[in-house]
Amino acid sequence: MADILTHVLVGYIIGTLLSFRYEWIRPAHVTLVMIGALSPDFVKIELFVPDGLATALLGVPFSWSPLHTLGGTVLVICLASLLLAPEYRAQALALFAIGAFSHHALDVLLMTPTGDAYAVFWPLTGYRPPAGGLYLSSDRWPALASGLVAVVVWAVARRRRDDASETHALG
Repeated sequence: MADILTHVLVGYIIGTLLSFRYEWIRPAHVTLVMIGALSPDFVKIELFVPDGLATALLGVPFSWSPLHTLGGTVLVICLASLLLAPEYRAQALALFAIGAFSHHALDVLLMTPTGDAYAVFWPLTGYRPPAGGLYLSSDRWPALASGLVAVVVWAVARRRRDDASETHALG
């Protein structure tokens, strides 16, 4: 669970920092970055619908694993953006993508027994880049560290919002 929490918190941090730079990014937009940061883990649907069951139901070989690759991420991002009104799709696509790519960046830093990361760039290539070897997905410290940074970013965002409303009230 620490892994999922870390991805959500990092999505929050990135989305909120982007809102400091781009005024059009509101809390709902930050949520899109957070959802994007979770999107590669949609592969965990396999816990409920195993590959074998999907293969039996569909009658063709099936695997959820590609959802946790570049190709799967692009597919999920494009499908998710279709759920929104056309005038918001470009923004949503960009924000989902930022979150999803932060997920892949964090996952490439994981320690693995082989020293190689997963084939993150599939279907373009099956190349497995060297793993960062920074932490295990079961480690709690990344969630703690990202949680502390998220609290600081939240406090700064709140302070900026309060200062802006005070300036607006005085002006």
